[in-house]
Amino acid sequence: MANRKIYQSIIKSISAKEKLLAVLIDPDKFHIKDVTHFFGKVNQSIATHIFVGGSTVEVEATETLVFEIKKHTKLPVILFPGAVSQITNKADGLLFLSLISGRNPDYLIGKHVESISKLKNTQLEIISTGYVLIESGKKTAVERVTKTKPIDRYAIQKIVDTATAGELLGMKLMYLEAGSGASRPVTSEIISLVKKNINIPLIVGGGIKNKQQLENAYLSGADLVVIGTAFEEDESFFEELKEKPNVASKVAEKSHLK
Repeated sequence: MANRKIYQSIIKSISAKEKLLAVLIDPDKFHIKDVTHFFGKVNQSIATHIFVGGSTVEVEATETLVFEIKKHTKLPVILFPGAVSQITNKADGLLFLSLISGRNPDYLIGKHVESISKLKNTQLEIISTGYVLIESGKKTAVERVTKTKPIDRYAIQKIVDTATAGELLGMKLMYLEAGSGASRPVTSEIISLVKKNINIPLIVGGGIKNKQQLENAYLSGADLVVIGTAFEEDESFFEELKEKPNVASKVAEKSHLK
């Protein structure tokens, strides 16, 4: 559990002002037979990480999928687990998610305690991550499974304070989540204000369905953006991401205007 290559690589990329993109794959929605075709597109895109996980996944489905994915890409494969049963040593790392936006003790600390017997001898790089679910216009799988309510998208100070509290508790990453298939992504205002108030890498996911929304998230301060449903529904999105989004020039333009 001492391995810190993935986390250190994220820190290094941020220092170099590089933006990161994770492709989130849900074992319940992804067919093993599609791995070769799908990763042919992933490997030609700007994707830097692969996240694997979901709110409800059959036992052993995650391990089977990760095993196949590792045959087709050199990108780091990181578990994004919704349950202890999704932990597999075949991945490279694991986001040790604490749902700090909710008040269900199982998802604040309970599931973590339950996972230790699996994790104590693992070679996975385990990264403590504050997970903040933000209301997006529809009830998400995360809300149903965890039996918690997201933070209202207009309660911006509460979102900022929650993220800041997570950092002070020692979390290494902060993840703002609108939820899988969200009607609306996390707003630029929320991303920007959270980024200004924390000193750890910021991940943003949920509801990002096109290149413009991706660029907006980066410009607002996201260090790593997660896209899942958009790729599941329209693989042609990968065609738009063969070259880096024009973030650097836009940031420079904004700085010049100031």
